Parts: sequence; C-alpha cells; structure tokens
Amino acid sequence: MNTKRKSTPSPEGQRQLETLRQAVGKTLEKKRRLGQYAVIWKDGKPVITGEDVPITSENAH
Repeated sequence: MNTKRKSTPSPEGQRQLETLRQAVGKTLEKKRRLGQYAVIWKDGKPVITGEDVPITSENAH
C-alpha cells in the first residue's frame, strides 16, 4: 500500500484543526482562571502546569 502524506491539510482539515486549537485554548484559559492544573506536551514529554500541581516524588523539591 502506497500512501502519500500531504504537507498541508485540506481546507476542511485546516478548519477542523483551527476549531480544535480554539477549544483547547479556551479550556486551558478556563483552567488557568480557576486555578486548576493542566497536563500539556512539551519537548516530547508530558508536563503538569498550574497553581495546584499535585505534589509527587518527581516534582517535589
């Protein structure tokens, strides 16, 4: 099976990506305003951010 990967999404795909980006942005902003933590992907690893980050052995200093 030969499949080609497009370098850019179709117009419909672009609309879907933009909708997802907006939804994620609104959700992260809401969590920030409520003082809740969020788990995001950064530098190939999940990272917990926010005011109420749970204390674990990995992030306890």
